[in-house]
Amino acid sequence: MQKPPTRVSPIMLLATGLGFGYAPLAPGTVGAIWGLPLAWAIYQVPAPGSWPSWPIQVGLIAFLFVVGVPVCSAAALRLGKKDPGSVVYDEIATIPIVFLSVTSDLDRPWVWVVGFVLHRVFDILKPPPVRQLERLPGGWGIMADDAGAAVYACAVLRFLVWIIDRI
Repeated sequence: MQKPPTRVSPIMLLATGLGFGYAPLAPGTVGAIWGLPLAWAIYQVPAPGSWPSWPIQVGLIAFLFVVGVPVCSAAALRLGKKDPGSVVYDEIATIPIVFLSVTSDLDRPWVWVVGFVLHRVFDILKPPPVRQLERLPGGWGIMADDAGAAVYACAVLRFLVWIIDRI
């Protein structure tokens, strides 16, 4: 387990999910929990006028990803590891990707639970090409592998919702 640094910086607070990344067991899972209210908030953003809301939601997710690259790079550099377990911004910021294809089903609690579990499973297993994305330099690798895991989770969640709707 990594211990919190003695001097707290805003970057480290953000990178570690307000310190939840320092959890002694499963810090990625503990930190990723913050992604659920973040996803909920993103999917509450209304579109202006008669526009669909999905372009704004995708834009917000892309913004979180772009911000995450330097945040995760700086935190990894400070902690002296390529992808420190205590850095959970990547998990938090990519959870909303999981729910992109099921926005009309977010009133079903099971969708949130299954989506969260799928994200964690794919992030831990890292099926191809997720493992290869992890090899990108600095914050790009830290963020990209979780985004890849979220895309897999999104596809499987969409399939599960489709199957359950037909039962």
